[in-house]
Amino acid sequence: MKAIIQRVSKASVSVDGQVISSIGNGLCVLIGIKRDDGAVDVEYIIRKILNTKLFDDDKGKRWGASVVDKKYEILCISQFTLYHVLKGNKLDFHKAMPAQESEPFYMNFIAELRKKYMPELIKDGKFGAMMEVCIQNSGPVTVEIESPIKSISNNDTGSIENRKKTD
Repeated sequence: MKAIIQRVSKASVSVDGQVISSIGNGLCVLIGIKRDDGAVDVEYIIRKILNTKLFDDDKGKRWGASVVDKKYEILCISQFTLYHVLKGNKLDFHKAMPAQESEPFYMNFIAELRKKYMPELIKDGKFGAMMEVCIQNSGPVTVEIESPIKSISNNDTGSIENRKKTD
């Protein structure tokens, strides 16, 4: 699983010209899901989204506060193109989880993120739709995070503690 995290002063997502979600200060997170991702990948990515210190703390210390510390919003957008392979100049997406599997996986990711943070501060796009994403990157700050552990299966319910930790 992969997350492209951008610190934003505002962000929104539109479908068919209509804004469906928007946030102020916080994080815009593009989520890529690969074929063999499982529960441990979700757990890892959520932990990193919520705890990575991308903001100034209350005393002005750079990189001193997380989105949770600041009580900021998070806008998540599914983006299968994060798991692309270039074959010459042609894109191939064989590493990405197929849509029929990735939609429930993504919806579970959003549900788990809402359980671990304030649900009213978690927004998302529309899975599978052609979306326009407006991002006002603050800094600019953009961080890529990828779960370091291969899941055993798509139904993996194991815990990260049972696996080799690399963070």
